[in-house]
Amino acid sequence: VQLAESGGGLVQPGGSLRLSCAASGFTFSSYGMSWYRQAPGKERELVAYISSTAGNTYYADSVKGRFTISRDNAKNTVYLQMNSLKPEDTAVYYCRADRRPLTYWGQGTQITVSS
Repeated sequence: VQLAESGGGLVQPGGSLRLSCAASGFTFSSYGMSWYRQAPGKERELVAYISSTAGNTYYADSVKGRFTISRDNAKNTVYLQMNSLKPEDTAVYYCRADRRPLTYWGQGTQITVSS
């Protein structure tokens, strides 16, 4: 099983980034997918969730209206489009796959929002 995040980096406030998480080793289309983030000194928090068929999504209040989660089951990939980025969005971003009782995590990708 592998979840490989990409697309992280340094961006100025107000900028945009798109994260990708490529999955392999499990039946991607059967799993709910999430993006989490962890800032230095803080607990890991849920940013966004998308159900296996993309019929349901959830966003943390802090990113609602700025971030969009999507998935392509044909490509075994989940995305996080991040717009209007703020310094407080700086964190390591992780993707996660869930299908009870199984959970898989990616290794994370750093996002730094700074001028």
